[in-house]
Amino acid sequence: MLQVDFIKDNFSKVIDSLKKRNKDYSSDLKKIIDFNESRKKQQTNLDTLLSKVNTLSKQIGELFKNGKVDEANELKKEVEKIKPEIKLLQELLNSNNKDLQELLCSIPNVPNELVKKGSDENDNEIIFESTFKVNDEKLLEHWELCEKFDIVDFELGNKVTGSGFPVYKGKGATLQRALINYFLDKNTSSGYTEVQPPVLVNEESAFATGQLPDKEGQMYHINNDDLYLIPTAEVPITNFYRNSIINSSDLPIKLTGYTPCFRREAGSYGKDVRGLNRLHQFDKVEIVRIEKPENSYKVLDEMVAHVKNILEELELPFRVVRLCGGDLGFTSALTYDFEVYSKAQKKWLEVSSVSNFETYQSNRLKLRIRINEKEKELAHTLNGSALALPRIVAAIIENNSSTEGIKIPKILQEYTGFKFIS
Repeated sequence: MLQVDFIKDNFSKVIDSLKKRNKDYSSDLKKIIDFNESRKKQQTNLDTLLSKVNTLSKQIGELFKNGKVDEANELKKEVEKIKPEIKLLQELLNSNNKDLQELLCSIPNVPNELVKKGSDENDNEIIFESTFKVNDEKLLEHWELCEKFDIVDFELGNKVTGSGFPVYKGKGATLQRALINYFLDKNTSSGYTEVQPPVLVNEESAFATGQLPDKEGQMYHINNDDLYLIPTAEVPITNFYRNSIINSSDLPIKLTGYTPCFRREAGSYGKDVRGLNRLHQFDKVEIVRIEKPENSYKVLDEMVAHVKNILEELELPFRVVRLCGGDLGFTSALTYDFEVYSKAQKKWLEVSSVSNFETYQSNRLKLRIRINEKEKELAHTLNGSALALPRIVAAIIENNSSTEGIKIPKILQEYTGFKFIS
């Protein structure tokens, strides 16, 4: 969530930057400034009246103490006249604060200067692409290979739960577990501390990282307990530090965690969502960083390099794209997507997003850094998938299939205990 003072001090710049998202927010931003000015005036008037009541109350006490009952009662009448004004101001102030918060929540993060204006994914910038040979021959797609080698059962998952909930079996389940362990080992060897967070969060947590109200329709909600199934480990892990003040000397904070993830809205029907391409439940390993503002973009580059190295070790053809304004997430200032190439489906599959949220999340989280005894500032938060499993599994299966079976990437063989699925 943007800060009001930031909007006020950078009004024209904020408007121009948000236009990269293909929408003019100038009217709402003007309302935010007006609401805030009105709120400050109401607060000043309220403080003045409360101070006056406090002064009168002290005088009343002294008058009663000195036996001046009539004078005390006159002042009490004056206090009683002020009380309705105080009540009205408090109601107006509460209403104004609510309207201000709702407006602030409707404004997305300001895109970084590197973000280009664009409409959708077709306008994203490719900043890296590994070299690989495109195979023109007809290859089996991963859902066919899953059935052939009996490693993922989509019909069984559909029977037990519904579409979008596959069952991993035999060497398919082992491959899944191997990837999780490899990702976690890779992350912890790079200085990330492993955590195992809850997969259910409360409304405050979902709001703090920006899932609510923006992505409410995509989240599974447990009505009786008013809890949400997480769409990513970013949500619980980042919320470890909600309402916190962190000493500057304790930064950086680097955390990684594996969780199952849940997404109600799984996309349209057809080939694009077939098999493992888009699921309601999927496994993912996440990396989360909390950083000083002056370090966050250097750290973002480090995170991009980290995910690149993982994909290189998996021997998968991949590319890195910088998202344009029209494709940028609501809370993100700058995002890099990683996509692996499926030689069977002959298309790119997104497997990771690495983002810098700057202070957008930390303002909602009330997550601050203590610079010294008097000064505090909002932290910068970053996160990335390292990695999401379903499409990685799909790419490994499709890109490594042959008449002998499916070859397991060398880096995973010590984790799986086998070299082929056959």
